[in-house]
Parts: sequence; structure tokens; C-alpha cells
Amino acid sequence: MNKILIIDDEEKIRTLLSRIISLEGFEVFQASDVKNAKKRLEVSEIDVVISDVKLPDGSGVEFSKIIKNKYPSLEVILLTAYGNIPDGVQAIKNGAFDYITKGDDNNKIIPLVYKALEKVALNKRVLQLERQLDNKQSFDNVIGKSKLIQFAIDSAKKVAGTDATVLLNGETGTGKEVFAQAIHNASNRNKQNFVAVNCSAFSKELLENELFGHKAGAFTGAMKDSKGIFEEANNGTVFLDEIGEMPLDLQAKLLRVLESGEFLKVGDSKPTKVNVRIIAATNRDLQTEIDKGNFREDLFYRINIFNIILPSLRDRTSDIPELAHYFLVKFSQKIGKKIISISDDYIDILKKHSWKGNIRELRNIIERSIILEDNSILSINSLPFDLQQSKISQTANNTLSAFSMASAEKIHIQKTLNYTKGNKTEAARLLEIGIATLYRKIEEYKIS
Repeated sequence: MNKILIIDDEEKIRTLLSRIISLEGFEVFQASDVKNAKKRLEVSEIDVVISDVKLPDGSGVEFSKIIKNKYPSLEVILLTAYGNIPDGVQAIKNGAFDYITKGDDNNKIIPLVYKALEKVALNKRVLQLERQLDNKQSFDNVIGKSKLIQFAIDSAKKVAGTDATVLLNGETGTGKEVFAQAIHNASNRNKQNFVAVNCSAFSKELLENELFGHKAGAFTGAMKDSKGIFEEANNGTVFLDEIGEMPLDLQAKLLRVLESGEFLKVGDSKPTKVNVRIIAATNRDLQTEIDKGNFREDLFYRINIFNIILPSLRDRTSDIPELAHYFLVKFSQKIGKKIISISDDYIDILKKHSWKGNIRELRNIIERSIILEDNSILSINSLPFDLQQSKISQTANNTLSAFSMASAEKIHIQKTLNYTKGNKTEAARLLEIGIATLYRKIEEYKIS
């Protein structure tokens, strides 16, 4: 339950606001001054503060700055008896979410609280992601709570502390490099290099040079000795993505590295010795490739010591909302847009999509939507046309269970929300009902 703190020295105003806000299902606390407000903030995890500007022992404008510095995920709404532009400007500079005049607050306060809570949820997610980025020794950067992804994470954690070769199997875009990096970060090699190469991105000659390096004079233009990734990653980890694409003769050289820790640079006759851990990945069935003669069976057994299967996104749809919000935070900051949430309709479409490109495809769709979206909430209008059409088809296939007034009202409210692109305040105005009534109807009819 979200917690709201109201700070005002006038008891009648505190009581009135408390009643209005508590009717929405929030837990409400009261304080008459800055001193008592500080005490409450220390013992309760407050989400939104609603404070008068003039308090007996301080200024609400200045107090909002103190609050934001100490509790960065919390949002502050300031109330004043008289509109004052300089105070309003300073309040926003100090981190206040909004600044409104008393008298208008009864109509504005509920929608404003809901908007502030959306920002609070985003703030908390940003802080969580920042902590994850700071904690490089964990698997926190792998997002998802479904059984399939948790099984993969648990398996990766168990093998991370060893030097065993790991084979990651999964479709394109399932996060194989993210897993490889997490395994390296949790290993005793984490202070050494992690070097990745996509085996499908190079011709045979270029891939050999990329992996093993060359001696000066080995070919035209080779003016000096050059290190390959195995030498660059000495004592660290080499990640070989799409290993199923590696040419057969290079597979033989890789097998030698695995068996003896040695390889020959291009144009060299003296072996170079390294100590590396190898993590390989593929979206192919290597057993089938062996049967076709495209992959060495002896190499397969050397890289398949510990196999981890990464599930496709369509097999873990329960993780889609968390992944979508992660990308929302990431790309909103990158692009510079203040988009704070995603509509339920949008998430519903994502869950029903086939996701042939998996997480990579989801990431691209979220980034595209953020670029196109004009509002603070991602709506279905910012989705690619084919995904929007899937929603229309789905709606067309649904039938009403009865021709009741409730059914008609539900449809009318849904159409109005679609028209306002999820803006509930505007929808309530068009429907000529109170915002609290609209929220009750949405809950009653389970409108997404």
C-alpha cells in the first residue's frame, strides 16, 4: 500500500485531505510541522509528501529540497494559499513534483497523487538499476523471475566459480552475452579481461587473425606483431558467440587451445601459451551440425562440459513487464523523454507477441515506441502497425456476455480511455464524472 504524508499546520485541512486521499485506498499520515514530518519520514517509507508552503518552523519549498536529497525516490507536492510564481519556480528547482494553489486542490489532488506515484515507481526502478550496475559481482543484471530464467541463473551461478567451459544454448536475442558477462563477473577471473567475438561476423581468414593474432610479415600489410583475443584475454575469459558458425579448420585450432592452452599465430611457428576460460554460445543444434559434418564432435564434447539453455521470451512471458520497464527507464533517459509508465493494453499486446527476436526485439520495440510517444505513458499507438493490428483482431473476436447497461458503460469508458490515450483526468472530464468515480469504474470493470 502506498503511503502519503500530509504536512500542514491547519488541522481541518489535514483532516480533509486525509479523508479524500484515504478513500483511494492509500495509507495517510499527518504532521503539523517540519520537525514532526522529519520524524515520520524516518520511521515510515513514505511515497508522496503533500506539504503546505508556509509551516510554523520552516518553508515547504526549502523542506522539499531536504526531502529530495535524503529520499530521492520520494515525490513532493506543495500547496499554497496564494499562487506565487517565484516560489513555484524554486519549488520545481528543489525537486518538487508539482506546486498548486489551495482551493484547486480538491479536484486536482487525486490525479496528481496518482501521477506522482507513477514517478515514484520509476524513481525506485532507476535506483535499483543503478545499484545493479554498481554490483558487478552479481547476476542482478539478468532480469526475470520466471522459473525458466531463474533455473538458468542458478545454474550459471554454480558454474561461475569454476574454470569449466560453458556452452550457452538459446535463440537469437535471448541474452547469451549478458549471461557470459555475468558468469565472468562472478568468477575469480573478474579482474582480468572479458573479450567477446561473434564467429559469424568474420570470414575464415579474418576470424583466424581475430582469434589468434599474427606475426609481422605474415601477410601484406602485417607490419608488426598483433595480439588476438586469446592473448588479450590471458588469465581472463573469451566469449565465442555463434560458435556453430566457426569453420572446421579453425575448430581444430580451438580444440588445441582447450586441450593444451596453446595456439599458433598466423605466420608463426612457435606456439603461444595462454590461460583462458572459454564460454561459447550458439543458436544452432550442434548435434545436428555434427551429423551434417559441419561441427567437430570432439570439440563439441570439450565445450559442452556445462550446458545452460536460455529460454525464449515467448516461454517466459511473465517477465515481459519487468523487461519492458527496464528498457523504458534505459531509453527514456538516453533519448531525454519523461515517459514514466506503460499502459496495460501495451503490455497485454507484448505478452501475446511471438518474439522471434526475443529480448533484442523487445528492446528495439520499446526504444522505437519511446521515440514516437508524445505522452508520459507508452500507449498502443506507438507500437509497430502489425502489433496494433493484433490488438484490433483480438478485440473483434471478443463478444459481450450480455446486453446489459454495465456492458455498455464498460465499452464506453474503454473507448474514452483509448481516445485520451490513457489520460484518466481527461477521460473523466469527457465522461462528466469525478476522477475517483472513474478509478472505481476501472477497477470494477477490470478495464486495462
